[in-house]
Amino acid sequence: MQHLQRYKADLHIHTALSPCADLSMSPATIIEQARRQGLSLIGIVDHNSTRNATVVQEMAAEVGLLTLTGAEVTTAEEVHCLAFFEQSGQLQAFQQYLEEHIVQIPDPDGQLGDQPVVDREENVVEIIPYWLPAALRQGISAVQRKVVSLNGLFIPAHINRPANGIMAQLGFLPPDLSCTALEFFGKARTTAIRQAYCLPPHISLISSSDAHFPEQIGVHYSVFYMQELSFSEVRKALARQGGRRVQTL
Repeated sequence: MQHLQRYKADLHIHTALSPCADLSMSPATIIEQARRQGLSLIGIVDHNSTRNATVVQEMAAEVGLLTLTGAEVTTAEEVHCLAFFEQSGQLQAFQQYLEEHIVQIPDPDGQLGDQPVVDREENVVEIIPYWLPAALRQGISAVQRKVVSLNGLFIPAHINRPANGIMAQLGFLPPDLSCTALEFFGKARTTAIRQAYCLPPHISLISSSDAHFPEQIGVHYSVFYMQELSFSEVRKALARQGGRRVQTL
């Protein structure tokens, strides 16, 4: 068994594509702030869209920062869940799934918030004409099955929030829901979260910032103990394989 390295991670960061995020959340700004905060691993999860994730991943790789690409999905129950994918084909297939099932609320003029898809030079290449945070016509179990079918990571988000967390929306964690991990928000301790929601001991917990503004990136984070920076090692750490693990502070 090789020596495990310590990697600081924030797996819940929005770009300017999310209408609730600041327009300053460009790929370059996100990467600069992540490095300033000492992060080695970030997750890009705009609301119901993966369209800005790949450009961040490509630019971050140039400075040694690993980026997980995916989306923050709003299920039919209004539960927010993070989904991450390793391969570009998987990410594209999930994007198609999101576009097929989202309830499209027209917003061509951006009255509900700006939703720009950008390139690495911050040029706007497309404006999404419907409101991205709207719910999908798919329940949480269906979304989870789709993520698993694409070999992705499925993580219900900010479970301790009074809105859009699985506990607030459903009141319980369905026993047949296969979760890679659970995310909580804020400075709560994992023992308190587990006790408050009677969570199974085998499920890993992560803490993330849910950053919508640059200064929020890395404010809340997790520490991954892994052999190297890679998607497969992240998966193993969340599954606690071979001594790998995740610690929240």
